[in-house]
This record gives sequence, C-alpha cells and structure tokens, in this order.
Amino acid sequence: MSTTTAVVRKNTYYDSVSLMSVSTKANALEGVEQAFTAMGTEMNKGVLDNLGLLTDELREAASGDLMIVLVAADDADTGALLERVEELLQRKAPASAGAGAVTYRTLTAAAEAVEGANLAVIAVNGAYAAREARKALTSGLHVMLFSDNVSVADEVSLKQLAHEKGLFMMGPDCGTAIINNVALCFGNKVRPGSVGIVAASGTGSQEVSVRVHALGGGISQLIGTGGRDLSEEVGGLMMTDGIRALAADPATDVIVLVSKPPAPSVEKKVLAEAAAAGKPVVVYFIGGSEEAVTAAGAHFAASSLDAARQAVAHAGVQPAPGAGEFDAEAAADAVVARLTEGQRHVRGLFCGGTLCDETMYAVRDAGVDVYSNIQKDPAYRLAAGAASTGHTFLDFGDDDFTNGRPHPMIDPALRLERLVEEAKDPSVAALVLDFVLGFGSHEDPVGTTLPAIQEAQRVAAEAGRHLPVIAYVLGTDLDTPSVAAQSAALEAAGVIVTRSSTETGQFAREIARKAK
Repeated sequence: MSTTTAVVRKNTYYDSVSLMSVSTKANALEGVEQAFTAMGTEMNKGVLDNLGLLTDELREAASGDLMIVLVAADDADTGALLERVEELLQRKAPASAGAGAVTYRTLTAAAEAVEGANLAVIAVNGAYAAREARKALTSGLHVMLFSDNVSVADEVSLKQLAHEKGLFMMGPDCGTAIINNVALCFGNKVRPGSVGIVAASGTGSQEVSVRVHALGGGISQLIGTGGRDLSEEVGGLMMTDGIRALAADPATDVIVLVSKPPAPSVEKKVLAEAAAAGKPVVVYFIGGSEEAVTAAGAHFAASSLDAARQAVAHAGVQPAPGAGEFDAEAAADAVVARLTEGQRHVRGLFCGGTLCDETMYAVRDAGVDVYSNIQKDPAYRLAAGAASTGHTFLDFGDDDFTNGRPHPMIDPALRLERLVEEAKDPSVAALVLDFVLGFGSHEDPVGTTLPAIQEAQRVAAEAGRHLPVIAYVLGTDLDTPSVAAQSAALEAAGVIVTRSSTETGQFAREIARKAK
C-alpha cells in the first residue's frame, strides 16, 4: 500500500532544470515510491493525469504555481518526507545564493538592475520560452534557451532578431555551452585554450571538448546552436554567426564545427562561412562526406576523436601522452569468445544523442541493420517504448523519452529499467552505455546505475549466458566526480570501459561484425 500527497504552492516559480534535479533527489529518499515536482502547466498536469496522480487541487494549479506530488510507502512518515522535499527545493531557491541575494520577477527587471549582465539562460516551459527569449534579446541580452518544444517559426524569428542586434541566440533545445570559461547547463570542466567550438549537438560538443582537454589542449569558447539550426528551415543562422564570432576572437586559433549532417543547402552556406574564417576549421558532421568539406578548404573529421586530434594539432599543442591506439578487433575477439550460441546483437542505451549517433553509425559500417528511435530511415525507426529488435540503439535524451520527465543525464530511471529488460533477451551479445559527467548532470551517474548493471548480469548468468557490458564515461579529471573515479567503479563491477566515444563505436562495430 502507498499514500499519495499533493501540495500546490501558489505563485512559486522554479526553473525546469532545478525541478528535474529536485525530483531526482526526492525519488531517492527512503520511503518514497514516486516524487514529482513541477510547475502547473497543462503539459505537466497531463503527465500526472497519465500517471493517475492528478487530483482536483492539482487540476486547478496555474502555470505559475508549483506542484509537489509525493507517493510514499504506507509505513513512511509523509510529513517528514515532505519536509525533506521542501529542503531540497530551498537549496535550489534563487534567493539561497547568499546573504543579500535578490530575486527578480522578470527578465527585464533583472537586466536593468544587475550591472554588466549580458546573458540570460532560459529554462521554462516551451509554451512561454519564445516570449521570454524575445524579452531578453530586446533587453540587449545574449540568450541560451535550454527549453524545447519551441516552434521553428519562433526559432527563426528569435535568431533573426539576435543577428540584427549582434547577439547570440543559442537554442532552443540548447543544452551545452562554455562562455568565457564558464560552463552553462550541461558542460564539463576543461582548461582554457585556443580551440573554439560551434555545435548543433550538446553531447557531441561535450565529447570534443573533453577529448581536446585530454590531449592537452583547451577551449576558448563553446557556442551551442540548438539541434535544428542546420535544418533547411532555420538555415544555420546561429552557426554562421558563431563562426564569425570565433573568427574575430583573438583567443581562438582553431574552430571546430560539430553537428549531425546538415541540410545540403545549409551545409554549403556554413562551409562558405568556414572558408572565409581565416583560421583552420575542423568539421565533424556525423555521418557526413569528406568531399564538400575539403572542397571548401576546411578539414574533415571522421570522428569526434579525429576532430579533437586535428584541433589540437592546428592549435600547435603537443598532444599529451596517451595509452596507445585502441585495438578494436582484439577487444571484440575477447568478448565474442565468451558468448554462447545465439548471442549476436549489440544493444546501446545512451543518455547522449550524439554519442548514440556516433556508435550507431559505426555499427552500421559492419554491414548490419541497425534500429533506433533516432534513425532517419523510417524502416529502421523504433518508437520510444518499442521492444528492441536486432542491433538497437536508443537515445533516452530524445524528446519522446523526456516529454514530462527529467533528462536521463539527471534522472536515468527509464534507462535503468530498460537495461535489466535487455538482459532477458538471449540474443544480446553486449550492452553499451554512456555516462556523462559535468555541470548539470547527476552527481554520481555510475553509482546510481551499478545496481541495474549487476541485476542485468545476474539475469543473464542465471540463464547460462555471459553478458558483456561496455561503458564510456564522458568527463575530465577536473569534473566532480572525476572520469577516473567513475571509470574505476565500473571496472570494479566487471564493466569494460572505453576511452572515447569513437572507441566505443569501433568496439561495438567489431562485436556486431564478429558475433554472427
């Protein structure tokens, strides 16, 4: 049995990123079966309705009201648990930053009152995001728009306005930036340096930045554009402005562009801008072709690791000593030797969309069919809740999974459930996971996943199968926790840890090629 308690706090605003974090921490409290903290938008109420948790009081909540829903075990002290949730909220409250902190009710008031403020990070419901972004731009602020579910028409309008005003309009759905050595939203702690990045990919830009750091280089600026920027409709408005900004930046010696393949007309426009930059430009368009890039005088990168290596080389940095080249074939042979008959499929469960893409494209190179919720070919596209088939790679950060739920880099609950479910399939030859460290991410992504990994291994062992688990930890030695600490915890549990997203793809490709 359980007890459900709902509380509505009138006119109490928290941004969606803070509420995702609070929900994750609240769900980890002993005695809590399910916790939900969210603003009273129609979308959030719809999620609660689908979960059977929408009470009359919650139904009446306005978009500016905070909803707290707590499902507690029957023997739990609900009052004490609510107090714990309130404590978590207080830690996230804007006024808790220190003595004398001031909370502003509007962007305009904040911009007028805070001397020198020139950037707004916006993380509100998509229904209101464009309105708030327009206010910020009108007030002379650069914008990083974390919110998704913003129309393409609004995105184009906002980016045109920003361009006219000489401002950045990063987003919508922009999750990563490093501006003047400060990481915004999801980002990693990397050393400053002379490599500038413009990216229509959050985890893709994170991956390139941490690989540059690992090679001994550093980042001048990392400018996010939002995932739709290189679509035909948006036309690369932010990426072209980003290239121009880095071309004019004396601290940037090399520019790296990161994206999934752009629309052909937009690629031509972006590469023309790269050709005019007057600096080396390394282009990593995942799954893209080399011909157009080299014809524009830019430097084609076949992988995220290749992009980082080229960037460091053009920056004149002597690469830090590494552990040598990765022998994917030998690593795959060792895995396949322990498989039983019928184990032939690789399943990837990813938090990062670009990390999923890079591995998925690599496995396709093995000449096998690959299914995914982010496959462009409808014949190989899976719905978010569909069962895996053959070689399957799922991006749990895709909108279909995150609608009304925290991003898996904050709360990996859906991935944990799927991990154990995949272990029950006798055709699975290996499970591939990513772990993304850094600002904004879960404070211990490996620790919260290890019980599910151990359960998956137990399920397979009881069925007489060895289940290899391969993991990549995206992070640096400066992150908290560090990449070394998280990797060590995985290895202690028998997980095979790779050193980059590129190596992960190579490893998975060779397993798919050999386990037939």
